[in-house]
Amino acid sequence: MLIVMKKNATPEQIGAVVKAIESNGYTARPIPGGDRVSIGVLYNKGAVDHHRFSGLAGVKEVIPVTKPYKLVSREFQAEDTVVRAGDVSVGGEKLCIMAGPCAVESELQALTIAEHVKRAGAQIFRGGAFKPRTSPYSFQGLGEEGLKILAKVRDVTGMPVVTEVLDLGNFDAVEEYADMVQIGTRNMQNFSLLRRAGQSRRPVILKRGMSATVEEWLMAAEYILEGGNTQVILCERGIRTFVTHSRNTLDISAVPVVRRESHLPIIVDPSHAAGYRDQVISLARAAVAADAHGLMVEVHHDPDHAMSDGAQSLYPEQFETLCRHVRAIFEVMGQGSEVRGQG
Repeated sequence: MLIVMKKNATPEQIGAVVKAIESNGYTARPIPGGDRVSIGVLYNKGAVDHHRFSGLAGVKEVIPVTKPYKLVSREFQAEDTVVRAGDVSVGGEKLCIMAGPCAVESELQALTIAEHVKRAGAQIFRGGAFKPRTSPYSFQGLGEEGLKILAKVRDVTGMPVVTEVLDLGNFDAVEEYADMVQIGTRNMQNFSLLRRAGQSRRPVILKRGMSATVEEWLMAAEYILEGGNTQVILCERGIRTFVTHSRNTLDISAVPVVRRESHLPIIVDPSHAAGYRDQVISLARAAVAADAHGLMVEVHHDPDHAMSDGAQSLYPEQFETLCRHVRAIFEVMGQGSEVRGQG
């Protein structure tokens, strides 16, 4: 349930509503808005009698919330959430491009790629310091040394950096060095990790699980918001199907569905969806045409010798082409188009 307060509701009236919610055994979650405050009613095990609250001073209306996910839903918050990392915004009416290697291999490698992607138009640098690999014999990342290299990239280029956290043991280190924390597909339903992310002071990118429904994905995001961290970005990266012509199957339909159901920004990772670099640009174009808020793309200056996912990493000149194409599509769609108005 969502209790919408009147524009002129006083702090005392808001406090009285919160007290009334809690006295009924529920949890109150005030949600400041553009011109009024709303208060979410959480931890109710069934329908809540709206008459308990509709007559309280300062209350404009009481709205039932029908979705199992509450804080991430548009029923709770109609306005788009804009997530910020440094001076870069993700969401709203801007297109954000994140790019970099799958794995940080060395300082020279990271800085070389960072200069390429920044010149082409990327605003955020991505790179893995801790790598969850299918095989225990594959390169697992440089660990904290990789985090230090990412910090050096930020210092040199001015770009915020994002990297993946694997478990509770390395969350503090990732949070210290990175501007944005990524929870990968294999950890989408790692509930201990989600709860820790809810306590984080950093924005979080939550990738969709490789076999997860959209509802399961949004419920995972709900864990983070319930913990208090509202700066969450959803990332569609392809789901596992029966096909063999690509690594995964990019679920383009998830973009408009998420934009309808949730106020959280959604970006697309065409690299992991494709698995092959010759598909990445086409999928990136499709993602932006579907109204994604941004992209996360893997780029390597020498992909034939990359220590992780070289086959799906774009050459720098290919990334330049991708940036030109998706920005042209974004401009053609226009900020005032009907498609954008749905968000």
